[in-house]
Amino acid sequence: MPGCPDRCGDLNIPFPFGTKEGCYLNKDFLITCNASNNYEAFLGETNITVLSISVEGQLRISTSPAYDCYDSSFHSTISQTSDLSLDKFPLSYTENKFTAVGCDTDTIIQGFQAKEYAAGCISYCGEFGDVVNGSCIGMGCCQTFIPKDVLEFEVSIYSFFSHSIVWDFNPCSYAFVVEANAYNFSTLDLADLRNETIFPVVLDWAIGNETCDDARKNQETYACKDNKSICYDSDNGPGYRCNCSEGYWGNPYLVNGCKDVNECEISSLNKCTDICLNTVGNYTCSCPKGYHGDGRKDGNGCSATTKSHIGVIAGTSIGLVVLFAGISFSILIIQRRSQTRLRKEFFEQNGGFLLQRLLTHKSSTDAAKIFTEEVLKKATNNFSKSMVIGQGGFGVVYKGNLSDERIVAIKRSKAIDRTQIEQFVNEVIVLSQIHHPNVVKLLGCCLETSVPLLVYEFISNGTLFHHIHDDGCAHTLPWETRLRMAEETAGAFAYMHSMQIIHRDVKSANILLDDKFTAIVSDFGVSRLVPFDEEQISTLVQGTLGYMDPEYFQSGILTEKSDVYSFGVVLVELLTGKKAICSECAEKSLALYFISSLRDGRLFEILEDRVKEEGNAEQLERVAEIARSCLRLEGEQRPTMKEVVEDLEMVRSIA
Repeated sequence: MPGCPDRCGDLNIPFPFGTKEGCYLNKDFLITCNASNNYEAFLGETNITVLSISVEGQLRISTSPAYDCYDSSFHSTISQTSDLSLDKFPLSYTENKFTAVGCDTDTIIQGFQAKEYAAGCISYCGEFGDVVNGSCIGMGCCQTFIPKDVLEFEVSIYSFFSHSIVWDFNPCSYAFVVEANAYNFSTLDLADLRNETIFPVVLDWAIGNETCDDARKNQETYACKDNKSICYDSDNGPGYRCNCSEGYWGNPYLVNGCKDVNECEISSLNKCTDICLNTVGNYTCSCPKGYHGDGRKDGNGCSATTKSHIGVIAGTSIGLVVLFAGISFSILIIQRRSQTRLRKEFFEQNGGFLLQRLLTHKSSTDAAKIFTEEVLKKATNNFSKSMVIGQGGFGVVYKGNLSDERIVAIKRSKAIDRTQIEQFVNEVIVLSQIHHPNVVKLLGCCLETSVPLLVYEFISNGTLFHHIHDDGCAHTLPWETRLRMAEETAGAFAYMHSMQIIHRDVKSANILLDDKFTAIVSDFGVSRLVPFDEEQISTLVQGTLGYMDPEYFQSGILTEKSDVYSFGVVLVELLTGKKAICSECAEKSLALYFISSLRDGRLFEILEDRVKEEGNAEQLERVAEIARSCLRLEGEQRPTMKEVVEDLEMVRSIA
C-alpha cells in the first residue's frame, strides 16, 4: 500500500499484513519489526519470529525443539518442553509434521485451545546400524500429522530405559513440530540434532470468521478487493481467503493487485511449439505461415501445409470458417489447457510420482495400473449415483464397467484433505504388498482427480454385515458357512500380521462375500504398517465403535492384538446374529453382553436360532471360547490370529 513499509529486513510483508496502523487489515495482521535487532520480525505483539509470509494464505514461523538428555550414568541432565499458543492462524495440517528423534523415545503432543487433542510418536532402535537416513517410520525417527484447527501445542518427551542401551550414540531424545519439507532425518541427528535449535512451522491464515458468502454481503469490509480475484472458504479454522483468478498473479487484497501473467514469456507456463500470443488472463498458440495445426505441444503441433491443403482453404468461405473455427478453437484450447493443468496438479498433490515409482518396481504380473480419469468416468457413467454400491466413513464406492468387460469397484474418498490423501497413499502401499485369496485385490488407482480413486476387483455378493443383519438376509447363513467364513477371515488377518500390517478397522461391514460366500477382507483406509523391530506404535486412535479394542482406545498404543479383539466381535456377530452396538442388550456393547452371558452360563440363550439348531454343541462352545479369548481386556492375554486360525480349523474338524 502507498506509504507503507513492505519489508522488515529480508522479510517481504504483503497486505493484509503490515507493520503500522493503516498498513494492515486489522490487529490480527500486525507484524512487529525490530530494527534494533537485525530487523527481526514478530507476529503481532508476541515473541514468535516470522520467517516468511505468502498471500496464498500461509506464513512460516520458527519454533524450538523439546529435548531430554542423559549423562553416562543414565541420569537426566537437561530437558526442555516445546510449546506454542496462538490467538489466530492455526497450524497447517497439510504442511507440518510432529517429529520425534531418538532410539529410546516416547513423545506426546497435546493441546486444549480451540481443539482438544493428543497424539504421540514412539521411536526406538537397538543399534546405530539399524537406523536409515531419510526414514521416519519409528526406528530412530518417527513422524505423524497434525490435526485441523490446532492453535496450541505442548510437546513432552519420555524415555523407556534412560537411554542406557543407546547412550554411546544417542544420549538425547528430541521432539518438534516442523514444516514437512524442511526436515530430512539424518543418522547424525541422533548425536546432537546437528545443533539445530529452531525449526520452521507453517500457519494457515485467513480473513475474519465469516464465509465467502457472508463476507460478500458487506462490500466495504470484504477483503477480496481486486475484481479479478476469487474467494474461497478456509478449510482450517474460520474465515476466508482470496486468490487471483487463473491467468493472473499478485495480491488480490489490493485494488488492481492482480496482474495478467504473460505465459508467452515463461516457457514453463505455455504449451506452444512455435508462435505464442498472450491474451488477457490466457494465451493462444498458432503456427507460422505455410504450416497448419494447433501449435501446441499437447496437441497437433505444426505441420507443413501441402498444396492440396492450400487449394481446399482457398475454395472455402474464409471469413465464416475462420470466425467459427477461431471461436471454437479458443474455447477448446481454454478447456483443454485448464483440464490438463488441473490433472497434472492433482497427480502431483496425490503423491503420483511416489506411487508411480512404487508401481514401476513391481513385477509386470502384480503391478497395479494407473487409470486415467476419462476411463473411470466412462466406466461409471460419469460417476452416476445409480452406480453407487456403498458408502462409509472413508468414502463412496462405485461399480464400474471397464472397456475390457471387467467389472470393478471404484472407491473415492469423501473429503479433500491431507488425512484422506495419506490414507489413500497408505492403502495403495498396503494392498500392493498383499496377495491372498481372502483379501480384496487392488487393480489400480487414478491420480488425476481432486479426490484420489482406487480401483478394486468387484466382489459380487455384498458384505457379511448385510447377510447377518439386513432384513431379508438375516438367519439365512448356515452354521457351517459361518464357521468357514470365520476361518477364511482369520487366515487373511494372520497373513496380514505376518507382513507387519495391522488393519485397524476389522468389522463385518469390511468383510465382503463373493457368489460362493467366500469371505474377502476389504477397506484398508486406516491400515498401518508396523516396522519389523517394533512391537507397538503410538497413533491417533481410529476404528469403529463397538469393534474397537478398549486397550488401544485408552492408550493409543496399536498392536496386532487390536485386530484380534475386533475379530472377536465379528465372531460373536456370527454366533448371535446381533450387531456390535446392540440396542436390545442391557450393556449396549455386544462384546460386554456376550462376556456377561458366558459368565452367567447363558451361551445357548443368546445364540441365533439357526446357529443353535444346526451347530454341534461342542463346536459352539469351542467357538464361543475362542471369541472370549479374543475379547480379553489385556492384549497380551489374547491369542495371535495364527493361533485363532489353528483353533478354528480344529473346531471345523469336529463332526
